Amino acid sequence: MYARAYTVKPKAKIVGRNAVLLLFLFLIPGLSFSQEKFTISGYIRDAKNGEALIGSTVLIKELSSGTSANSYGFYSVSAPAGTYTLIYNSLGYQTLSKTVVLSKAMTFNVELVETSQELQTVEINSEKENANVKSVDMSINKLDIKTIEKIPALLGEVDLVRAIQLLPGVATVGEGASGFNVRGGGIDQNLILLDEAPVYNSSHLFGFFSVFNPDAVLDVKLIKGGIPAQYGGRASSVLDVRMKNGNNKNFAVTGGVGVIFSRLAIEGPLVKDKGSFIVAARRSYIDVLAAPFLASDLKGSQFYFYDLTAKANYTFNDKNRIFISGYMGRDVFGAASVFGFNWGNATATVRWNHVFGEKLFLNTSLIYSNYDYTLQFGTPSTADYFAWKSRIINYIVKPEFTWYPNTKNTVKFGLQSTYYDFVPGTTTAASQGITTNYSLNDKFALESGIYLSDEQKIGARLILEYGLRFSYYQYLGGDTVYTFNPAQPDKRKTVAGSYYAAANTDVRNYANLEPRFSAKFDLTETSSLKFSYNRMTQDLHLISNTTASIPLDVWTPTTNNIKPLLTDQVALGYFRDFGKNSMYEASAETYYKYNQNEVDYIDGADLRLNQRLEADLLNGIGRDYGLELFLKKTKGKFTGWLSYTLSRSELLTGGVNQNNWYPSRFDHTHDLNLVMSYQVRPRLEFGANFVFMTGTPATFPTNRIDLAVNTDPVNPANNATILVPQNSNDSRNDVRIPTYNRLDLSATLHFKKKEGKRYEQYIVFSIYNVYARQNPFSIYFQQNPANAMETQAIQYSIIGRMIPGISYNFKF
Repeated sequence: MYARAYTVKPKAKIVGRNAVLLLFLFLIPGLSFSQEKFTISGYIRDAKNGEALIGSTVLIKELSSGTSANSYGFYSVSAPAGTYTLIYNSLGYQTLSKTVVLSKAMTFNVELVETSQELQTVEINSEKENANVKSVDMSINKLDIKTIEKIPALLGEVDLVRAIQLLPGVATVGEGASGFNVRGGGIDQNLILLDEAPVYNSSHLFGFFSVFNPDAVLDVKLIKGGIPAQYGGRASSVLDVRMKNGNNKNFAVTGGVGVIFSRLAIEGPLVKDKGSFIVAARRSYIDVLAAPFLASDLKGSQFYFYDLTAKANYTFNDKNRIFISGYMGRDVFGAASVFGFNWGNATATVRWNHVFGEKLFLNTSLIYSNYDYTLQFGTPSTADYFAWKSRIINYIVKPEFTWYPNTKNTVKFGLQSTYYDFVPGTTTAASQGITTNYSLNDKFALESGIYLSDEQKIGARLILEYGLRFSYYQYLGGDTVYTFNPAQPDKRKTVAGSYYAAANTDVRNYANLEPRFSAKFDLTETSSLKFSYNRMTQDLHLISNTTASIPLDVWTPTTNNIKPLLTDQVALGYFRDFGKNSMYEASAETYYKYNQNEVDYIDGADLRLNQRLEADLLNGIGRDYGLELFLKKTKGKFTGWLSYTLSRSELLTGGVNQNNWYPSRFDHTHDLNLVMSYQVRPRLEFGANFVFMTGTPATFPTNRIDLAVNTDPVNPANNATILVPQNSNDSRNDVRIPTYNRLDLSATLHFKKKEGKRYEQYIVFSIYNVYARQNPFSIYFQQNPANAMETQAIQYSIIGRMIPGISYNFKF
């Protein structure tokens, strides 16, 4: 296949400048217009399917300066008139070098060819950019689908969230736990974005699979620290997932058949080279396979999940492009008419890209997100019935500008406004035919933010990225507003007063400044030091007092009683590439986070369908700190990485644990991950990963209370005694469950591809938990059935055996 090198279109020089841009001349240092310069701009895409190459780079060789493409593949560089060599580069693609004579503004739309394809008309440049060392980014991990596909997975199914759990600083509390934890934060502290739309539950099947269909994913970026100013609303991390745009050159079909679910994706051009689409779907069939074996009273039971991902885009001209994308997924569990339980996400994003001249890029997004769940016992036709529905809905508007004033600066500025509708519980219950309504009123909030940032190159060795975000949050009326008396140590607060606030009135507001700063300094050509600081504000809180959050946990806003979570994080890192052609990447990062207004709970907190929930919540402070080591081999038949994290996550809450610091629920002292892939032959590849981590903290009883229950008034000798475990010393999370470790293996066999045919097929064989370790998920206490006077500890494991798997996959 040949690479299409470029398309050239002359553009008129911009004489006047927008007044908004003039403002930045005073705000951003280092901008110089003393010499007339001309701009080269355009898009960098994949030659095979037209997909944007996010993060690809363009370098002006003679000036040793350049820029990176944004999330839509757009780039812009400026230089004085002259003859230059432009070098286009993207990981996994052949480098393209082209000489141009610059005498006026020009547009170059470039398409790069994968390294496996043969180039015949372009020059291959041997220089490597060493993004691990040269980029100002730190505490950031990027994974492409090709890398994720090599990782052994449960039942042979590729999974994005399970892949990022193998990175340094990322952990989970165990199998069956939804989401992931980053640097000691809860799952609600992760901003999870799918084409910019927030996703509130990233898990299918109680955490065993994620909601992201790998056939529809283009780019995955996890940001743990040094978070840029355009992101806000969460305290710990950002998981930014970008969907494929669809192949705008040819129709293509991708899919697979596995043990537990099947998937299918179709993509192709709407108008060749101008518009495209992709539709991807998955559906599990546990319920279909189990149906013949169910007892008659369980016929009609449901146990499945599904999701549908779709996206379309159209390019009107070089200045305007529109994208429409959406996701819909749901988990459904039910046992005939006994109970029903389901949850799911729905998102929709409409985006408009517009280029002003050659230096200013605008993306405007309109976003909708809805997460809801339903729990039901019985049916409305039965005498005894219970139904609970809850949801959180977002409406978002988000214009974002990227300005390329010169080769030394990349400026981003914009704003975001989110309207929240919280439905904590629409609940009805019936007993003996008498129906009662236990519903809670909706809660409403408006969250807005405006930001400005600049990535500035200073000399040959130093890059700075600095910015400021201003967030303004309003808790709005539409519900009863309570005030409470001062909290007593670990006691439920009492009501001081209450009133009803009219809909959309301002009950309480909070304003916060969030500075962001990152710096990179090159020590040598292959090593650098990086530093970052960021403050994050979070106004949403997931209310859960269990180690593993479940779909029924309640999202609640910051109110007059619940303050926003404020997190300050600093990080320092050393980055180095070494080996032939820099095939090894290494980094060592240390970080410290200080958290204010951490939500904590009194003992025995009532968290569900509680009109006065805030009375059971406590305010505390937190600290998370640690060391992350990362070694990655990127080239050769043998690839993979080794990550190790040494960390602590601690809380201090008045009246809890005798007013001493104690480990949070997400504290893991040691976390080790080894991921390996070996290509034995062109069509055969083996994979392995090993996981080891310290067990999560837990609170165990120190003694018991023998509680006599009067069950037989006539014959007291038959009365029962119940043993009630108790923690008498007010300790919290002072013990740990045993360590977690697991080994997974996989083999991928590609069928021989016929000459000149597009059809590809391969089989993945996997073994999850090879040595059948019964990793503890939790430990609980109960009365010993054999001896009523004894209390026994029970270790509970979600998966305690080896699980083989196989999946068949195809592409054409």
